[in-house]
Amino acid sequence: MDDGRHEPDTADQGIADQDIAGSNLRQLLLKRSHWFEDRVVDAADRYGYGFVTPAMNRLFAHMPREPISISALARRLAVSRQAVHQTVAEACRRGILELVAHDSDARLRKVRFTRKGQSMKRSAALAVQEIEADLERRLGADDFAALRRILERPW
Repeated sequence: MDDGRHEPDTADQGIADQDIAGSNLRQLLLKRSHWFEDRVVDAADRYGYGFVTPAMNRLFAHMPREPISISALARRLAVSRQAVHQTVAEACRRGILELVAHDSDARLRKVRFTRKGQSMKRSAALAVQEIEADLERRLGADDFAALRRILERPW
């Protein structure tokens, strides 16, 4: 998993028009996803979690409520087990995640959030609400609602 932070965007912290023109849908979705991720990572810093990398952010977003194996996380993220293990190890060192015994195989471990990690998740939820409110201001209420409606539809 790439731990490098994305370069800051220009043009009022949005993607410049010339970078958007001629992009296909996949490129547009990726650019907008990076825009959102950059803001989540910036918010993590403001909330006291400045060590959170984009890789950690993606991993945390794929964490279910119940403990999960590193292999299952790797499948969800479509990256190697080694990459997930490295990111999990760093999050464990930071006190955000912990490894617990597997239900059926004592040789295996599962990953879950610690109490500190649960607190971080609550901060992240607030940050996402702030980012969505900012996006709604940028797009306007009607376009924001349309975007949400389209993204919620099954493809």
